[in-house]
Amino acid sequence: MQSLISRLKPNKTLEAVALEYGQNKAPVVVAKGSEELAELILEEAKRQGVYVAQDAQLLSLLSRLDLDQEIPEELYVAVAVVLSWAYWLKGMEPGDERGAG
Repeated sequence: MQSLISRLKPNKTLEAVALEYGQNKAPVVVAKGSEELAELILEEAKRQGVYVAQDAQLLSLLSRLDLDQEIPEELYVAVAVVLSWAYWLKGMEPGDERGAG
């Protein structure tokens, strides 16, 4: 399961962070960027049918993480809310992606 969080900052700078969960113990940052890179990340997410959430505070915290880094425990609840929304939109339940791999 992949999820993407993005925002348009007040200065009109676009930012995006992509998370992957399901094959990992905890969600992992698999892509992040701003401006042109954020646009490419969003385009790829759209192409793959990944749902995009907009949460400025969560994005600010996630953007501090390195690529391939698991999210810290302090962010589990906030990320779980985003992931549960993505699962619900896809008609899935946690664990469904493990059987698909």
